[in-house]
Amino acid sequence: MSYSIAQAAQRSGLSIDTLRYYERIGLVDPPARDSGGRRSYSDEDLGWLAFVTRLRTTGMPIRMMREFAQLRHKGDLTAGRRKQILVDHRADVRARIAELQTCLEVLDYKIDHYAVVERDLEATA
Repeated sequence: MSYSIAQAAQRSGLSIDTLRYYERIGLVDPPARDSGGRRSYSDEDLGWLAFVTRLRTTGMPIRMMREFAQLRHKGDLTAGRRKQILVDHRADVRARIAELQTCLEVLDYKIDHYAVVERDLEATA
């Protein structure tokens, strides 16, 4: 199936400008063009966009995403380096999750504390 740039943007959750930017910096391959010269995205293109979006959401720097995309074009001989990029990034993501978990615990503590304060105020009123 093929998708216009607007459809690809909608399906990927990215803006049209972001799709064009990712194409311009080499993060995504230039999509095929239809007979009118308009971009035509495939399901494979959308799958790659979904993966790239997850990398970005998890905080991978654009430069690392670009390296990964360039290695992808070189085939299976680069599998080791691509795997290492993902292993390193996974470690970073896990560290951030642990940090956020600690922050969440502090928030839970404070919320519980204020619930007790409210109950005490209601009991004395």
